[in-house]
Amino acid sequence: MTQPSLHSALDPPPMVRPTATGAFALGLGLTNECNLACSFCYRDPARTDRLSLEQVRSVMESLPVRSVNLGTGENGMHPQFREILSYLRSLPVKLTITSNGHSAAVLTDDELHAFHDIEFSLDYPTEADQDAQRGRGNWALIHAQAARCVRLGIPVNFIAVMMKSNYLRLAAVAHAVKRYESPLRVNVYQAVRSDVYALSYDEYWHGFRALFAETDVIAIGEPLVRAMAGLPPRSGGCGVSTVRITPRATTQPCVYWPGAGEPLSLLCTLGPAVVETSPFADARSVPEACRPCVYLQSCYGGCAGRRRLQSALDQPDCYCPVVKGHVEKLQIRMAAARELPKMESACTTMVIARD
Repeated sequence: MTQPSLHSALDPPPMVRPTATGAFALGLGLTNECNLACSFCYRDPARTDRLSLEQVRSVMESLPVRSVNLGTGENGMHPQFREILSYLRSLPVKLTITSNGHSAAVLTDDELHAFHDIEFSLDYPTEADQDAQRGRGNWALIHAQAARCVRLGIPVNFIAVMMKSNYLRLAAVAHAVKRYESPLRVNVYQAVRSDVYALSYDEYWHGFRALFAETDVIAIGEPLVRAMAGLPPRSGGCGVSTVRITPRATTQPCVYWPGAGEPLSLLCTLGPAVVETSPFADARSVPEACRPCVYLQSCYGGCAGRRRLQSALDQPDCYCPVVKGHVEKLQIRMAAARELPKMESACTTMVIARD
């Protein structure tokens, strides 16, 4: 198969992404506690860590923030959850939460209205499979809370992890949540703790083809998929306009970024200039092999978090087709645009099932 055309060696080197100058998409992991123990989860279950209200306040006073997503663990298990939520809802930011259903269930109707939208984790299209993976009763809890949110007029989203056990079933998940007029957000599994669920090259591309065959695309942030779908360059993203705060009070450019992270005190000192520190610079770095590629402006070398996890930050993404000498052209149909506070928080893709 013919290799895709590359820029001439005489062409000027492509530009890399600039650092952010505006407001950030902030991810807050209030706690790594969870009422479930999913084997594919990236959180650290070996110890309990929590951010305090004072630490949350210091973050919000140190950065210009446009949106906040509460993720990592099940935030409703934090003993100061209500106090922190009350503080965050008083600020002019779009507040969202990702939950297995528990955090929504512990809140009153009024407290739920603090959120711009509420996102539930659903990885399988059937109750038996969802409960087998996450725990008995999880399917019923998720759907009960999603229905409650819809009754209250609160937008609902769902998120699935594309992994070896479900990569051909995500379109069915999208259809399962269409009853709530909800999109499905898809994150590719990252081998933070284990590679058991990691997709092979073929599974990765077959998974997205199967997904797009039955859904319309709202947005694509997964870099290689965006490039192969022919979408224009993306603004923002990891290392540029998103900051993650872990329950251990450290900062990361990406929720999957390995290592201890920089102390929260550094962010409070540097403010927006935190994106000039080494982890953030690494997150927007471009492998030398990718610089002459015609797809550079769409993918920037693929997912930096995945490359970093594989100790291959200076190499092209392992799912890159160009380095294999061909392309994986994707046929997509675009859906109506939506406001997407979470799209900057990870290399993610959002779709909605077709009628």
